[in-house]
Amino acid sequence: MSLLSKVKEAWVGLRAGRVTLAYPAAPAPAPERFRGRPIFDAAKCIGCAGCANNCPAREILVYDVCQEIRILKYLGRRCTYCGRCADVCPENAITMSREFETATPRIGDLQQRIELFMSTCQRCGRCFDPPSKLDELKLRGYRFDDLENERWIFRSSAYLEGQPVVDDVPLEMD
Repeated sequence: MSLLSKVKEAWVGLRAGRVTLAYPAAPAPAPERFRGRPIFDAAKCIGCAGCANNCPAREILVYDVCQEIRILKYLGRRCTYCGRCADVCPENAITMSREFETATPRIGDLQQRIELFMSTCQRCGRCFDPPSKLDELKLRGYRFDDLENERWIFRSSAYLEGQPVVDDVPLEMD
């Protein structure tokens, strides 16, 4: 009886066919929503540290070397590839790769390091984003929204029209 049951079991197994993939020889493509290791884009990163604050494995470290340099370091040792860092990034500077073979004998192969130049607050000393191109123009004196310039225009027009001026504002004449 036991020999017959073994033959039946072998027949069922042979009739089912192959159920595994020939992985090393022909790997299947990763699924569409697959999350591999995170990739950081230094050109888009603003250094807000939202990724480090929301990483459940605490694999992203943020520290300020001096008052103008902020370093983001991804360690990659315990990362579970949850994608939380990419979800909270306001500038989409973090994307999840489609790599699934990340095994390596050297831990340094997984690490990523970004050095960002940051401006600092004169009051508290904390870092913030460097000024944009428009802000740089404003800082150089090309200010279009300056209240002093607007008062000067009001003062000049009032002077030219002969209206009396009090506290840099022309008075309305009835």
